[in-house]
Amino acid sequence: MIAVAPMADNAPHLLVVDDDRRIRDLLSRFLASEGYRVSTAETAADARAKLKSLSFDLLVLDVMMPGETGFDFAQSLRTESTVPILMLTARDAAESRIKGLEMGADDYLSKPFEPRELSLRIANILKRAQPPAPQPLESVRFGPFVFHIARGELRKGEDSVRLTDRERDMLRVLAATAGETVPRGALAGNGGSVSERAVDVQVNRLRRKIERNPADPLFVQTVRGIGYRLVIAT
Repeated sequence: MIAVAPMADNAPHLLVVDDDRRIRDLLSRFLASEGYRVSTAETAADARAKLKSLSFDLLVLDVMMPGETGFDFAQSLRTESTVPILMLTARDAAESRIKGLEMGADDYLSKPFEPRELSLRIANILKRAQPPAPQPLESVRFGPFVFHIARGELRKGEDSVRLTDRERDMLRVLAATAGETVPRGALAGNGGSVSERAVDVQVNRLRRKIERNPADPLFVQTVRGIGYRLVIAT
């Protein structure tokens, strides 16, 4: 059976791999109290089976296990997975720590250890493993135009294109999700109180400033029955 603590579905899921049942139980209870979902495995083979059916955010892996050691398991796992690994061992020699890191471990903690230190190390590994948050776009280029989103400035080459406040607001929304369809309601402004017909009129005015042929727009295109999208075209 897979021992999973009843935590929130979006809590990081940890797999504790240790042949000592007492340590598995202690770590499982402690890490659950820290807000993690926790599963346990007694051997490397048991852990490998669980990895085939579940997704884990981090492995807490003991080195000294019968059969396949933690070193061997980490080295094998690294050929097919990038899941972070924190190694636990009674060995505190520098050679063991170096070997663990060479086998693919992200961190190494010698027994005995303070539970709080384990928690902090896990949190730091998970933080490093998170993909960087996407940076908001500063500007969008379409054809000969560049729109600076934060400044609300539209330029064509060296020339500034004059925009009304409503045109600027609409272009900000379109540029922030360039290539995606934006419903008319999202372009209405004033809490959505502007009518869809008024949005269409304002879009047409914007088109006259940026489109070569406003009747056949290249950049601000209509998505029938929904709204508009800004197309990044050269």
